Amino acid sequence: MEQRQHPRFPTRFRSAFSSVNRVDGDGTVVDLSLRGCGIVTQTALHPGTTLTLHIHVPEPETTLTVQQAVVRWCRDGRIGLEFLSLPPDEWARLQRIVKALTRHPYELAHDRQDESGA
Repeated sequence: MEQRQHPRFPTRFRSAFSSVNRVDGDGTVVDLSLRGCGIVTQTALHPGTTLTLHIHVPEPETTLTVQQAVVRWCRDGRIGLEFLSLPPDEWARLQRIVKALTRHPYELAHDRQDESGA
């Protein structure tokens, strides 16, 4: 079994993605690392599909854009993505987000949607 080079941290970030083949979808990023993520989605995707991914990070409210991510696996309504290309500023933001997750994994794991209804 292949070992990950970078640990993945649990999250609950909303996401949207699209491909040049006009596949559009959304889902929830359930884990995140410096090199990839896992997403729960109802959109049917196939391994090898290249996507542009937008991850909505709740604190501070911002969107991280991954220019190119490739679908590595799909099963049971979940996909695994490997990040191939991020602009330098987005790469720096991803590093900050993952660093924050290493310090406070459970605080950032939940969307703040529950609090918006108050």
